[in-house]
Amino acid sequence: MMNKKIVISINTAWNIYNFRRGLIKTLTDQGYEVLALAPDDDYVSRVQKSVNRFITLPMENNRTRPLPDLLLFLRYIYLLHTEHPLVYLGYTVKPNVYGSLAAQLLGIPVINNIAGLGTQFIQESIITRIVKTLYKLALYRSYRVFFQNEDDRNLFISSGLVRADITARIPGSGINAGAYNPVAPPARENRPFRFLLVARMLRDKGICEFAEAANILRQQGKQLECQLLGAVDCANPNSVPLQQIMEWEQQGILRYLGKTDQVQTYLAEADCIVLPSYREGIPRTLLEAAAMERPIITSDTPGCRDVVEPGINGLLCQVKNAKDLAQKMVEMMEKTPEECRKMGIAGRIKIEKEFDEKQVIQAYLDTISAISNQKKI
Repeated sequence: MMNKKIVISINTAWNIYNFRRGLIKTLTDQGYEVLALAPDDDYVSRVQKSVNRFITLPMENNRTRPLPDLLLFLRYIYLLHTEHPLVYLGYTVKPNVYGSLAAQLLGIPVINNIAGLGTQFIQESIITRIVKTLYKLALYRSYRVFFQNEDDRNLFISSGLVRADITARIPGSGINAGAYNPVAPPARENRPFRFLLVARMLRDKGICEFAEAANILRQQGKQLECQLLGAVDCANPNSVPLQQIMEWEQQGILRYLGKTDQVQTYLAEADCIVLPSYREGIPRTLLEAAAMERPIITSDTPGCRDVVEPGINGLLCQVKNAKDLAQKMVEMMEKTPEECRKMGIAGRIKIEKEFDEKQVIQAYLDTISAISNQKKI
């Protein structure tokens, strides 16, 4: 009987639930048995409803320590030896590194997904060198390595971290545009122009630059409302402290909305979505914004610029430059509602054409099928 078991591992159950449900549903619909490995969090119960089995796998996501990482590697070896799936799907740094190494030791084909490079690649350091070395070891024998943008793919190839012949580009995690119902923002009469940033409250998402830009415009007497939506990750050393966010709110610079599973509700109330991130894979929040027909302001940086055609569906700002971001926000505010609406519609068309999750899912199905056919020979 053919092995149809697939193991998928990501650093949070939240990530599995929000970004991989479409892939998992398709796999299970086609008769595959999907086993998910991830740390315990508030989304485990939801993931359990979509996969055949879920196994809790503790891992330290925000730091690298020899002993905990060795234990994680050994856990991967034990679980993959016990389950021995047809293929291992790895996402995010530690599942991509330690899960892949364990799978390859056991002769299990590996499909990796490099969904953005994170802080380790943005700031050159000893940790960066360690991560690059681990990636090189982990990806050496992978069957396929998917990248979400050409910048990341070229960086890995030129740095000798992966062979070009096993790489491919997919449009981020993709998005089901049909699940998003665009609505026009509320009329602008008697209210300020509303900017919304949706992300985890991390410095490399450009949170501080957004606050600084908002303050610059407030001091200029501009009528605007700047909102933050997303979780504060206290365990992450890159996190913006909640106390700092509350100070900004008390000063009238911006408004913090907390975290939510109902992102569409907040997107519908915004005039423009902002993400001045330092680097991304393909940011899901921008795909959602475009699917909701909202114009975008984002950084001219890998991943972010893939979603925006300047002047067509949004604007690009300089990375780590609050003054330039403020200028782009003014440029957006000066557009008429009709001009903003036209940009939003162009964004939705771009999403449907270039970022449909069906493309991502098909890339996985084709690769898994190729692996399965090799196993039969």
